[in-house]
Amino acid sequence: MQNLKGYINDNQQRFLDELFELLKFPSISADPQYKNDVRDAANFVAEQLKKAGADNVEVCETPGHPIVYGEKIIDSNLPTILVYGHYDVQPADPLELWNTPPFEPTLKDGKIYARGAADDKGQFYMHVKAFEYMASNDELHCNVKFMIEGEEEVGSEHLGLFLKDNVERLKADVIVISDTSMISLEDPSIETGLRGLSYVEVEVTGPNRDLHSGVYGGAVANPINVLSKMIASLHDENNRITIPGFYDKVAELNQQQRESLNQAPFDLEAYKKDLGVDALQGEAGYTPIEHTGIRPTLDVNGMWGGYIGEGAKTVLPSKAFAKISMRLVPNQTSDEITELFQKHFESIAPKSVQVLVKPHHGGEPVVTPTDGIAYQAAEKAVEDTFGKKPIPTRGGGSIPIVALFEEVLGLKSVLLGFGLDSDNLHSPNEKYEVANYLKGIETIPLFHKHFALLSKNSK
Repeated sequence: MQNLKGYINDNQQRFLDELFELLKFPSISADPQYKNDVRDAANFVAEQLKKAGADNVEVCETPGHPIVYGEKIIDSNLPTILVYGHYDVQPADPLELWNTPPFEPTLKDGKIYARGAADDKGQFYMHVKAFEYMASNDELHCNVKFMIEGEEEVGSEHLGLFLKDNVERLKADVIVISDTSMISLEDPSIETGLRGLSYVEVEVTGPNRDLHSGVYGGAVANPINVLSKMIASLHDENNRITIPGFYDKVAELNQQQRESLNQAPFDLEAYKKDLGVDALQGEAGYTPIEHTGIRPTLDVNGMWGGYIGEGAKTVLPSKAFAKISMRLVPNQTSDEITELFQKHFESIAPKSVQVLVKPHHGGEPVVTPTDGIAYQAAEKAVEDTFGKKPIPTRGGGSIPIVALFEEVLGLKSVLLGFGLDSDNLHSPNEKYEVANYLKGIETIPLFHKHFALLSKNSK
């Protein structure tokens, strides 16, 4: 692969131009008004796969948004790599906090600013361009399959059915996912685990209509006040979650494992400065690295009710709402945690209100093996590209389908991500470093090469 770097250098502008075209699609899967934009993005991905050299490219229908499939089978005796990614994105709200329009990608100081730049359009598109290089330069060492979905940001609701209906078509030796982050270009890393997720919405109802806060205030429960107190009670003074049974099955790491995890470079002052905070807050007895990698959490993602428009309206609202997410760690399951939350939240509600808990979506925590061929291939590829061995880390986010892949397809995944924690995922001014984008394109063909060689030697 002596001409790999030259190929990337010669085609760098085209690689960026194509990614910018993809980023222009407001493929927001959560909002029905963007349904046509989501489909347009899927069609664009399919067309780019065809141009890159993939065969049997198809925009596969689901009851929701489509899944794009493509493949290149060069030899049935060679190992097969299944690439997973998603072309849907989070909503861009609040729009007023963006420095540049979220769907008008902007290049500034070596960074691409756009919704979906790092999560996950920029990352999965690295695989398309890496495949293009391999296909056009006779450097394909493995068969390749692509499965790029459009519902990851809303829980991949219809992916499970697609997997079950296409087990034979999706047959592979490993799944490669670039939807995670690394520490930095100076300290490359590979995530070896992800937290699970339980996402719920709660509704608290008091009086049967909005009331005058002067006429009724003090006599009738205010649902926003009640909801605030209920939510506040979900953590104790040590920032531990108070739901009975919540920690019963949490997998605890031993001291050696914790020390190994904390060897990853971490600059506390730089971390606080980047976030604009004077202090951190987390479960007592654990470090920030552990807080975001190996400990479960409960967070309010949104809360509303009553009057929030301009000026004043002295109203005692009838209802209050909140969206709550819980990140889970190994041995916890989303269904069980959702049930525990619902039972507890209903039990702490005063008689002055009614509470409704609506489960939304969830996913299971995973730990990927570091002693197998796939991780070894990823480790060698990163070392070839960056000049140093990657540090194994635990990711704080969730990719629910990783556990689903193992359950339905029997396949382990490698989390070969090139984003950064500072990329503002799900936030205004999401970005992706051009250098990371190009490094990913450079690393992926080397992963294919090492995976093929290690697979051959293991036989």
